[in-house]
Amino acid sequence: MDSVERADGHHSISKSLEVCQIAEHIHRNANVAIGGYIPNNLVTCALSLSCKSQEMPIFEEGFEGFLPTEEKQRTAFMSASTVEITRALSAVPDPVTGRSIMATNMVRDLKVENLQVSFTIVLPALNVEGKPELHAACVEAVRKVMPEAEVNVHFMAETARAAEGTPGATPQIKNIIAVGSGKGGVGKSTVSVNLAYGLKALGARVGLLDADLYGPSIPTMLGLVGERPRTQALYDKPKIVPLQAFGMPVMSIGFIVEPEQAVVLRGPRLAAILGQFFQEVIWPELDYLVVDLPPGTGDIQLTLVQSVPVTGAIMVTTPQEVAVADALKAMNMFLMPSVNVPIIGVVENMSWFTPRELPDNKYFLFGEGGGARLAELGQTALLGQIPLIQGIRESGDSGMPALLSGDDLLSRPFVNLARNALEAIDQRNKDLAPTERVKMQQG
Repeated sequence: MDSVERADGHHSISKSLEVCQIAEHIHRNANVAIGGYIPNNLVTCALSLSCKSQEMPIFEEGFEGFLPTEEKQRTAFMSASTVEITRALSAVPDPVTGRSIMATNMVRDLKVENLQVSFTIVLPALNVEGKPELHAACVEAVRKVMPEAEVNVHFMAETARAAEGTPGATPQIKNIIAVGSGKGGVGKSTVSVNLAYGLKALGARVGLLDADLYGPSIPTMLGLVGERPRTQALYDKPKIVPLQAFGMPVMSIGFIVEPEQAVVLRGPRLAAILGQFFQEVIWPELDYLVVDLPPGTGDIQLTLVQSVPVTGAIMVTTPQEVAVADALKAMNMFLMPSVNVPIIGVVENMSWFTPRELPDNKYFLFGEGGGARLAELGQTALLGQIPLIQGIRESGDSGMPALLSGDDLLSRPFVNLARNALEAIDQRNKDLAPTERVKMQQG
C-alpha cells in the first residue's frame, strides 16, 4: 500500500476499497473497541493493516498525535487482529438461518486486548437450538487466526421478553400470513401464490409455504412437479433448503412425495411434518411468509398457530352463499379467544366472469356481495375481488403465476390485492401487539 505526503509533513495512506469496507463494517456494525478506544474514522483501521504488512512507518503522532510509540504499535497490532477476527467470524453460520453471524449483525461489542478476545452474540432467545455448537464454532474461528487467544463469548437475547420466553421457530421471518378458506375449490391456492408474488413485486422479501398436506397444489402452479429440495448440514444437522421459483423460496410436501401418492396421515404426524417445515427448513430473512392452508378448521390450522406466531389470516371465499357460510366458520376459528389471530382481510375470488373479448362485461355466475358480507361479519376489510378469467386458470395449470404473466388483464387484480394486503398488514402491526404462539389447554 502506497503512502502519500501530507501538508504537515506526516504520512497517511491511500485507502483501498477492501480496507475501507472492512473498517466501516467494524466501526458501524461490530462496535469494536481497540484497547478501550473506539475509532472514529476509516483511516484508523486502514492504518492497522498497513502497519501489520510493514508497508509504511507508523505515524509519529499516532491517534490524533497523542499516543506514545509503544502504545501506537500495540494498538495497531490489535486493530489488525480485530480485522482478522471479523473475517474469521464471517465464516460462522447462524444455526437458524445458515447465514453468516457477521452478515446478520449478530456480533456485538467485539474487543481485543492483548490475547483476550471477547464479544457478544445476539440471539432471538437464550435457549435457541444450536447455541452450544455456535459457541464452539466461534471459539474455533477466533483461534484459527489467534491460536493462543483466550476467547470469551457472551450470549444475549434480542429483547428482555425473548430472554424470558421460548425461542420462535423462525426468528428471521417478520410476518407469517395464513391464507385459509371454509371449503375447497374456491381458489385459495391461486390467491396464495399470486398474493406472494404481488408482495414481492412491491419490494418485499417473501416466501411461500404450501401447508395443504392432503392436496398440495403449489408444485403444479409453480412448475415444480417432480423437483426435490436439497439438504444442507448445519452444525452436523441436516436441514432442508427451499426450492426457488421465480426468485422466491418455496416449500411443499409435494416436493417430497410423488405427485400421484396419497398422503394418509393422522393428527400427530401432520403436526410433526408442519413443524418440520418451520424448524428444519432454512428459510432466509423474509418480510412475509405466505402459508397456503388446507380448507376447514382441522389439525393443520391448530398446529400452525401453536408452532409459530401468525401475524394474521386472510380468508378466501366466492360470492356464493354456501362458500361464505363455511368461510365464516373458518374465520371464527382464528377469532376464538384461545387462538386470537387477527383477520387481515377477505378476498372474494370468482367475483364475476369476464370473457377476454369483452373485458368490460361482468357476469355474476356465483351471485354478488359474498366477500363484502364476510368482511362485515369479521369486522375486517375486503382486500380484493378476483374475476373469473380463463387465463388465470391457464396460468396456474401451466406453472406461471398470473401476476407474472405480463398480461395486465390477469395481473391487475392481484397487484391491487397485494397493495391492499400490504397496507392492512402494516396497519395491523401498528394497532395490535405481536401475535404469540397459541398455548392450547388440555382436557
